[in-house]
Order: sequence, then structure tokens, then C-alpha cells
Amino acid sequence: MPPVYVTKQQARIRIENRRLRVMDEQVEPPVELLSVPIGHVDELALFGNVGLTTPAIGLLLDQGIDVIFLTADGDYRGRLAGPLTPHIPLRRAQYSRLDQPAFVLAMAKGFVRAKIENQRNLLQRHNREESDPVLAETIERLAEFARQVDAKTALSSLRGLEGAATAAYFGGLRRLFDPAWNFHDRSRRPPADPVNVLLSLGYTLLAQAASGAVQTAGLDPYAGFLHEVVYNRPAAALDLMEEFRPVIDGVVLWCCRGGQLTPSDFSPGPPERPVVLSENGKKRFLAAYAQRMELKITHPLRGMQFPLRQCLVEQARQVAQRVQSGEAGYTGMGFR
Repeated sequence: MPPVYVTKQQARIRIENRRLRVMDEQVEPPVELLSVPIGHVDELALFGNVGLTTPAIGLLLDQGIDVIFLTADGDYRGRLAGPLTPHIPLRRAQYSRLDQPAFVLAMAKGFVRAKIENQRNLLQRHNREESDPVLAETIERLAEFARQVDAKTALSSLRGLEGAATAAYFGGLRRLFDPAWNFHDRSRRPPADPVNVLLSLGYTLLAQAASGAVQTAGLDPYAGFLHEVVYNRPAAALDLMEEFRPVIDGVVLWCCRGGQLTPSDFSPGPPERPVVLSENGKKRFLAAYAQRMELKITHPLRGMQFPLRQCLVEQARQVAQRVQSGEAGYTGMGFR
């Protein structure tokens, strides 16, 4: 089931008769914005100033429902989650593999290859309509980057290859947006234009989904292979999300090219947040993201159809299996 997103500022979440109720208590009488059975909630994402009653917190913890806290603009703040899963042997193996350079490099190569191939697939799919020679050249460059992955013998050079491929990819991706969007390249902290605002928001949501998937598989989300292990960085979750980033790019493209969002949904903001997405625009984007994550595709290893959200979990389980077996590598989803 998709997460429940709450964007209404100063809304309050209560539990009554095992139903999660989102209330606007700033008016008299209070207005119910949403009511859903607690059994239909897998995750709760709260944007900005949204309150939780103590009984609601208790039941959410008891039911193992993660609560993600974000700023009103979609920056990650933290999460409320129950106890960690007791997968001590798996985590011991995970930490042991981090001390095996060949295993680490092989896993990292799998993540990078899957990401580049999915970036290439996205551009190729859209260029069937565009027939843009510059895009065609970018697609060929990405194919060459993917071929170079196996030749890398060090993480540093592999990361450099991934960075070069991503720069080339965004150089092509920008050609798919109307000039009115003012999208020239990838920018963060803060996003400099509407497209980057949407990309950052989408990647934040994806990172939290990946973190939950990694924990579901019993892995430590902070012990990754491609991303350097740094204090408070969920490296394993970031590893997992890499091949899924083009999914977010596709959602952003669909919203901007299909009319779900227009430049008028954005307005100038303060220096620390120069471009601000409207509340209504945010709701439409969240709906598009949720719809995409529920789309079913065939998982290459399981041979079964799963929603994309579940595919994250299945890919995390693949990582766990490889950690346990010592058989390094990673099979990507191969989105089309």
C-alpha cells in the first residue's frame, strides 16, 4: 500500500477505533481531512508542522508503521520507527564483507551498471519520439560508460565513472524539458529551478523507501558498498536507490511534460530556498510519485510481478543473499 502523505500545516493525527484520522483543528468545529483503517497504512510521511497524539505514536510503533518527518519543502528530518530487526548473523556478515575489497568493488559495480543502464533506457525511450541527435549521442556515451564499469579496479575510479555518466545523463535529460522550466543541470542545496525542486523531493522520498527496504531485508542501512561509510549517512540505502533514480526522473518528466505541473506552481522564495513548490502542486506530485511506485513490473530474479515499492525490498533481499553467500555482484531491474 502507498504511504499516507500529510502536507496540511498544523494538521493533527489521531487514532480512533483503529482508524488513523487526520484533523484540521484550526477551525471550529474541527474538520476531518482523511480517515483510513490503521491496517491500510504501511508508512506515514509528514511534511512540516504536523502533530501526532501520544496514542497515535504508540499504535504506529506497535504496528511497525514507519513515520517519516520532512520539512514543509520535503527535506528529510528524521523517522519514528520500532526496534531494529534481530538479524545479527546477517549484519555480522555485512560488516565482514566491508573488509573484503574485491567483494565491495563487485557490489559497487553492480549498482553503478544498473543505474547507468536505466538512465540510458529512460533517454532512449523518450528519444523515440524526439529523434534528437544530441540525445542519441548521449545515449551512446552512456552505453560506453556502462561497458567501462567492468574494467574499473578501484572504488575511486568507479565513482569517478559514475559521476561522469551522471553528468552526461543530465546533459541529455535537460533537452526533454521545455525551456520555460529553466532546467540546465542538476543542482542541490538548494535546488535552483522547479525541475530540481521536484528531483530533490522525489529522491528524498525514494531514499526513505530504500532505507525501509534495506531494514526489511535485515541489513544495516548505514553499511554500504558504493557509498562511503560516513557517520549518519545511510550508505546501504543510497546504494540501493541508485538504480531507481531514473524512476523519479521519469515521474518528474511526466509531471512537467504532461501538464500535471506547470511553472506557475512554483514561486520565488528566500535565498535558502529560492524556488518554492505550492501546496497544491506538491499534492499532485506526491500523487504521481505514489502512482508510479505502485506500478507492477516483473522482477528479474523472482520472475513475478511486484509494485515498484516492493521491488525495492526484493532488491534489498538480493543484496542480503549476496552478503550471506559471498557471491558478489548485483542484478539490476532493467526498467523499460
